[in-house]
Amino acid sequence: MAEFISDPVGQSVPRVDAYDKITGAALFTDDLQFGPGLYYGRLVRSPYAHALIRSIDVSKALEMPGVKAVVTGEDVPARIGLYLVDRPIFARDRVRYVGDPVAGVIAISEDIAEEAAQLVVVEYEELPAVFDPVKAAQPDAPLLHPDLGEYKVANFIFPEPGTNISEHFKLRKGDVESAWPRCAAIVEDAFRLPHIQHVPLEPHVAVALWEPSGQVTLWTSSQSPFAQRDLIAQSLGIPHGNLRVVSPYVGGGFGGKAGVSTEVYAVAMARVVKGHPVKLRMTREEEFIGTTVRQVLVAHTKIGCDAEGNLLAMETEYYFGGGAYNDYGVNIARAAGYSCTGPYNIPNVKGDSYCVYTNMPIGSAMRGFGMPEIHWGIEQIMDQLAEKIGMDPAEFRRRNCVKTGDTILTGMKMPAIDLVACIDKVTEAINWGKKEQPSAPHKKRGKGIAIMWKAPAMPPNPGSSAIVRFNEDATINVEIGAQELGQGAFTVAAQIAAQALGVPYEWVRVSAPVDTRYSPYEWQTVASRITWSMGNAVKAAADDARQQILALVAEHWDEDPDNLDIKDGVVISYKSEREQPLKGMVIYGLPNENFEGWKGGPIVGHGKFMPTYVTNLDPETGQGTRAVVHYTVGAQAVDLEVDTETGQVEILKIASAYDVGKAINPDLVLAQIEGGAVHGMSSAFEALKFDERGRPLNPSLVDYRIMSAVDAPQEIHGDIVETPLEDGPWGARGVGEHVMVQTAPAIANAINDAIGIRFSDLPLSAEKIFLALQR
Repeated sequence: MAEFISDPVGQSVPRVDAYDKITGAALFTDDLQFGPGLYYGRLVRSPYAHALIRSIDVSKALEMPGVKAVVTGEDVPARIGLYLVDRPIFARDRVRYVGDPVAGVIAISEDIAEEAAQLVVVEYEELPAVFDPVKAAQPDAPLLHPDLGEYKVANFIFPEPGTNISEHFKLRKGDVESAWPRCAAIVEDAFRLPHIQHVPLEPHVAVALWEPSGQVTLWTSSQSPFAQRDLIAQSLGIPHGNLRVVSPYVGGGFGGKAGVSTEVYAVAMARVVKGHPVKLRMTREEEFIGTTVRQVLVAHTKIGCDAEGNLLAMETEYYFGGGAYNDYGVNIARAAGYSCTGPYNIPNVKGDSYCVYTNMPIGSAMRGFGMPEIHWGIEQIMDQLAEKIGMDPAEFRRRNCVKTGDTILTGMKMPAIDLVACIDKVTEAINWGKKEQPSAPHKKRGKGIAIMWKAPAMPPNPGSSAIVRFNEDATINVEIGAQELGQGAFTVAAQIAAQALGVPYEWVRVSAPVDTRYSPYEWQTVASRITWSMGNAVKAAADDARQQILALVAEHWDEDPDNLDIKDGVVISYKSEREQPLKGMVIYGLPNENFEGWKGGPIVGHGKFMPTYVTNLDPETGQGTRAVVHYTVGAQAVDLEVDTETGQVEILKIASAYDVGKAINPDLVLAQIEGGAVHGMSSAFEALKFDERGRPLNPSLVDYRIMSAVDAPQEIHGDIVETPLEDGPWGARGVGEHVMVQTAPAIANAINDAIGIRFSDLPLSAEKIFLALQR
């Protein structure tokens, strides 16, 4: 059995019995590696969607053999949150959704903790609940957060105290009312998207150790180790230097492991059993309802164009059902607001985007961050407008899509992109305009297209940092705080360092796991920002190390550094044609003449990056100089068949093209495109379902079905467009989330092409399609 040992600063840490063969990272493969003192936690959750807590009796649970402690909101009277600090760690006065944690039980085994959790007696007084975001936004709706006006909030988020509206973003451009009479075609409709779940293969799991000395360590699968350190430290009053977050590779994130969800419970429970690590692991059912979900959206959208197909006006209201707590969700509504037109240049716009409290699970970040939701309606309306004026849908998009230098809806100038090239590539790949024959008489075949944009949705000043260190043999360790989610962040970091330094890629190692005590700072691994932001930091660190090397060798050779270069790990002079291998000199330096002393020393490069140019937006109009750092744009086209006897949809081909600025690793970009196509396809058919009291009906992989390999399209075609970004490393921008944003509306447009029926609500279930065909 493994025992605890002391690290260099005297903190007890688990002895490591195994290491990753590639990265050298410590592996904690089972509970024994946290020592015999490991305890287990289970959460006591509310059975009601909305209720007052009258009393909590933990006495019977504490009497159970093996139970060490029970924690309630009285023990942890604190809130936590990213943009809006609205979430109590454990519910105190009231619960706000089915599954809201009210207590945590700590025991010597998970089974005992689970059994003891059933013995905690909570007396509730049930209150009226509200589940629909439009109803929740009304003045007469049950008020879920009476103290909203007292919550700490970011300066760019605008809650409306006394209501359930946690964020209201307003966008005003031009004169919408004067534009409607000039429209030859107008389409107006309401669209609805349900809650869906991230469904990571690896559930949320955390182990927390609170030392008697006050040192705290949290081991967790996380996209946001540094943000978790910051938020948990603030909430629980821990000095940041005393809280260490260690996060190994993440077994699926998709936004669900961003910010803080269940990790804070493990830390709060560890505080009452100091010296013992406490492990908290979510069951699959808890993963569905007790972590976070994608928010519901109800959209009311009206768009008009002239007879030539030029878009003239748009008016939209977005109601995001943010669930019980909106600490992250408020920024989703904000992002939807400042991007509410989708990737179109529309001169007159009125947009209102609301995040609204409901008695549903917590709505938070999910891949796409509000963009799949708003594009669902926008892209269907664009098809309908094109049909009304007799224009091809692809040509309609070419005419109206945003282009480099356009003044977009917030008043910002559009950075360099080429969305028309993306449209051209997918229409060519799908044989757009050619009517294909179905595979059977009872099947109908159709094609659809949709385009998208997405900006990294984040504060104006999220930073990245990196360190580049050499070993004696000139191999390199790159230290970053960005997380590897399977998207290839570590591969890209190694490539960028190798390219900037002039060494073979094989010489580079990326240090893992991410450890807030030793890793350089990274805001979060979210928003498809890592290649761009972390990449800039790694490049800066590598450039710093490179300049140190060239300066040292230039001094040694008495040459101008501008005449020197590094190729394949060797410093070369274009003037004297001398060579100096990096091996040895990057640690030991170089000797003076006749070895009369030495110059140089260990080469360590430091780099950082933070955008400094994003400005505030006017709270009444949403106008400003620079709303976001940049946008990534793309297009998708779908070829499918609908079985008219069953309503079943078979996706035959998805073609995707995205402007990535510069593909640092084209294979990884294409892998994202393939995975995103399947993920986006799956999102068109998924839905979490609840009964009339807010209780989940399908919180399992038996009843909540996601797309798998057998459901994947027969063909997924990917194309890359490269229009360099002004401040990306070699012009690169992110593409991780964008690849699923417009898949659902592309499928809906193809279904309409096949059977002539439109669907405004997701999911696109076979039952729904079959019944529509019958009608």
